Amino acid sequence: MKNKIGFYPANILVPKDIDLQKWSVVACDQYTSQPEYWNEVEEFVGGCPSALKISFPEIYLEQGDGDKRIANINSNMNDYLKQDLFCEYKDSFVYIERTQRDGKIRRGIIGAVDLDCYDYAVPNDALIRATEGTVLERIPPRVKIRQDAPLEMPHIMLLIDDEDKTVIEGIDKDSIKKIYDFDLMQDSGHICGYLIDDTQKIQDGLFNLMQKQNSDAPLLFAVGDGNHSLATAKACWENIKAQGVEDIENHPARYALVEVVNIHDTSLEFEPIHRVIFDCDKDDIVESFKEYAGADDNMNADAQKVIFVVDGKELVLYAHSPKSKLEVGTVQKFLDEYVKSHSCKIDYIHGEDVVFDLSKGNNVGIILPPMQKSDLFPAIMADGVLPRKTFSMGHACDKRFYLECRKIK
Repeated sequence: MKNKIGFYPANILVPKDIDLQKWSVVACDQYTSQPEYWNEVEEFVGGCPSALKISFPEIYLEQGDGDKRIANINSNMNDYLKQDLFCEYKDSFVYIERTQRDGKIRRGIIGAVDLDCYDYAVPNDALIRATEGTVLERIPPRVKIRQDAPLEMPHIMLLIDDEDKTVIEGIDKDSIKKIYDFDLMQDSGHICGYLIDDTQKIQDGLFNLMQKQNSDAPLLFAVGDGNHSLATAKACWENIKAQGVEDIENHPARYALVEVVNIHDTSLEFEPIHRVIFDCDKDDIVESFKEYAGADDNMNADAQKVIFVVDGKELVLYAHSPKSKLEVGTVQKFLDEYVKSHSCKIDYIHGEDVVFDLSKGNNVGIILPPMQKSDLFPAIMADGVLPRKTFSMGHACDKRFYLECRKIK
């Protein structure tokens, strides 16, 4: 029986003898209101092998051809396996260094998380917990994508609270084998990957980190990115267990490939996730928020500052009767109520410049402040999940790119 730290070496697949810049694409939940980005990716990839062809960018989810796309994804996965496209690194971790567009380097470890150690329900005392509320309606469409797929690719990022930097930062990359090194497409920085020989050292470090919490219900990992993807993997695993499993300990679907990052990594910054409401009555939504949160333009130190963007210009309001401790909580609760009786659509946007660009005509933006990352673990342990879409770790161009794969059948 494995020590219950929830994170283990995996049989990791990395493409070989192909153009990795064309292979590696950004996480599927990025640029969901910018079709021109994905058009440029498709043009750049062309007919080459690519993760684009075995993933489902969410910008296409509502086009009505989902079943066909899923069938093509599974077919392409099987073709790539038959073509011997991958080099398999058995029982391994991969240490990565991701150079972001701003030049900062984010360090992480790729491995497999035990889905039996993860729970997104609230409250729970699992080793691995969601940081934000899970929208259950988002899971079934994603289950359709994963349930018959022979491969998985991660854009899931788990955070550890390792202030002394004992687990990841102690890795000596000069003493281990480099397995990839290339520039990412679309001016998204650079990535290097190294094969970790001493996997036990990593596991021991995580175990010690867990013991330091001195808790009957330690929180070792908080989901920083990709919670709905992890929840989808969990749902698929629960379905498989319900059908009966002989070797429950080693079944490949019990695990999901993720990247683990230290929340204290100097490159890691919590960026706010802004809102844009499409096809709305801009006057009505502003007035409705004023009524909902007792908001006006009178500045008060105890009020929550909320910035609307109307016709590309800022409208600053102060909520004197907020519905949550965080501005994002007040805004999200308002929007959840508002869309129930209004025919409009909300998108979650990274970057103020995009909000200003989109917030014209019948679209209205809301700009939100960042959260302090040092507050994350204490908040989750004390109060459960944060409001949905509270923060993002970096800009869209710096998100995880699909690269490594793992067989799940």
